[in-house]
Amino acid sequence: MAALDAETIMRATEDVLRRYGPAKATVVDVARQLGVSHAAVYRHFPSKAALREAVARRWLTRVYDDTVALAGSPRQSAAQRLTAWLMALHHAKVKAAIIDPELFATYRVLLEENSTATAEHISALVRGLAEIVADGVAAGAFASTDPAATARAIFQATTAFHHPAHVAEWQRPNHDRLLTDVCTLIVNGLCPVPVDPRSGSAARESAGKSSRAM
Repeated sequence: MAALDAETIMRATEDVLRRYGPAKATVVDVARQLGVSHAAVYRHFPSKAALREAVARRWLTRVYDDTVALAGSPRQSAAQRLTAWLMALHHAKVKAAIIDPELFATYRVLLEENSTATAEHISALVRGLAEIVADGVAAGAFASTDPAATARAIFQATTAFHHPAHVAEWQRPNHDRLLTDVCTLIVNGLCPVPVDPRSGSAARESAGKSSRAM
């Protein structure tokens, strides 16, 4: 048998969580899956909670990587990047909930427990948002004196589209359209002049025409 390491244990734990769910899965189940004693597992992870945290961190990293991979290109406008990023996060969470419901349930449990793994995940997501906001400010596209605070506000404002407590809502018709509308509201709130996030162009010309018509 190959040497037992943390990565092997985490892979086995994911399998056990998928089979039994977070409420019923135990370290003994993981050890049985690996054909070792539970003491061997505890040599790598001091407790069931520590093992569950490690597995959640590994899984959440994949979700984060999916979000980054789906997000907009740096060549896009700040408005387009912000919208693409928020849509990508939503779609990554929807995909995770559908493809890996048991691990998604584990994430939900840990989120309710305010675990370190979920806190790190949220911090990484907010940092990603803050980078987009800061780039938008530097380009003159967004107005914000504190991109980090703005990013936290955006993250909270879009909770219904990424928090697992809202997973049942994600299958409703037109849910993507609702998120698009929320993104438009956020972008227009950030921009000195309203912007269409789909085109990335400011509504200066149309606004000017309206004022001249008056």
